[in-house]
Amino acid sequence: MDSRRRQTLIGYGSTLLIALAPRQSCAASVIAVRIWPAQSYTRVTIEHDTEGLNYTTQLLKDPLRFVVDLEGISLTPVLRELSARPSADDPYIRAIRVGQYQPKIIRVVFELKQEIAPQTFSLPAVAQYQSRLVMDLYPTVDEDPLLNFLAGLERERALPPSVARSPEMSDPQRPPDTAKADRKPVVSRLVTIALDPGHGGEDPGAVGKRGTFEKDVVLAIAQRLKRLLDQEPNMRAYLTRDGDYFVPLHMRVQRARRVQADLFVSIHADAWISPNARGSSVYALSEKGASSSAARWMANKENSADLIGGLNIRHKDRAVAEVLLDMSTTAQIKDSLKLGQAVLQEIGGINGLHKPRVEQAGFAVLKAPDIPSILVETAFISNPEEEARLRDEQYQQQMAEALVAGIRRYFRANPPLSKSRMM
Repeated sequence: MDSRRRQTLIGYGSTLLIALAPRQSCAASVIAVRIWPAQSYTRVTIEHDTEGLNYTTQLLKDPLRFVVDLEGISLTPVLRELSARPSADDPYIRAIRVGQYQPKIIRVVFELKQEIAPQTFSLPAVAQYQSRLVMDLYPTVDEDPLLNFLAGLERERALPPSVARSPEMSDPQRPPDTAKADRKPVVSRLVTIALDPGHGGEDPGAVGKRGTFEKDVVLAIAQRLKRLLDQEPNMRAYLTRDGDYFVPLHMRVQRARRVQADLFVSIHADAWISPNARGSSVYALSEKGASSSAARWMANKENSADLIGGLNIRHKDRAVAEVLLDMSTTAQIKDSLKLGQAVLQEIGGINGLHKPRVEQAGFAVLKAPDIPSILVETAFISNPEEEARLRDEQYQQQMAEALVAGIRRYFRANPPLSKSRMM
């Protein structure tokens, strides 16, 4: 082989080796950092523009700290913002420190107020989010929804009657309604209604043209509804979430069952590709598929909340998996349709109905086998006119009152069966 040919081959070989050599990975860029404090757990998310962010974690004592080391990520002003994010009322985080620990490692130190059982996991890009690193800081002892609920009832009983049942708790601007205060109970025992404000935290739900988040307006309506139900004789309401944080769909069902709920009402605000869609709707579970293509689309959209909100799939245990299965029963669906129809009749009085009957589809959040469950779409947040109504406190109150009236209508026709009293 002559020297010229040998040099040519060597040149080709060098080019091939360069092409096959692994490229140095660029440092991931942090897009946003967010903290969602709640009594049940605090979530911290770091959104970044590359997949497969490497990290290690450790729990330290004296003092209590949770340490996360991030590899292949730059120390940017956005990441430094974590230090300023903790709120004084966060149950778990006292302070956060962010710094360059080693040349290629950023260290995030969470100074803790109490011992925690952390879960750290990565989420792929979905919906409006790019890749996310999620750090969930749970208490070492799981929250007991029933004990918390009963403790709340005990605190309420300790208040003077004028405080515990004052009209001001319903709406500070509403005059006393003596007709409602003197109303006779429609149930003979204490009943519990689980109210489920949709979405929350990382999952904003639908977003209106004016920037209204579904998660905010449905929480406001649910809180008003709770105050009204708590004023009803023999009725008490429980919120599956009482703030801006994410609750997985199966946990919403599980919490309702833990407080021995008699009814489950999930509250949402509808959205559609056309801004002209309008009206309120009520949905129940289906045993045999969706009642319409629109209902199927709606169920698929709502069931995607776990993907957007960020569910740690690796920590699903057998009990969780069982809840996610279709646990529906014919009796539950039958009662759910009755409840849905009663509510539909009432909300039709304050807003036009998108559909004149209760629609059905496979909503994961409606799968409690022993609790009549409905999902209420209060209005179309994608419709500018209805978005304005959803932002309006008067409409929120009217919707809450209509839902109470629907629940009362249901119980009049379907008295609750007796069961062992909680108190």
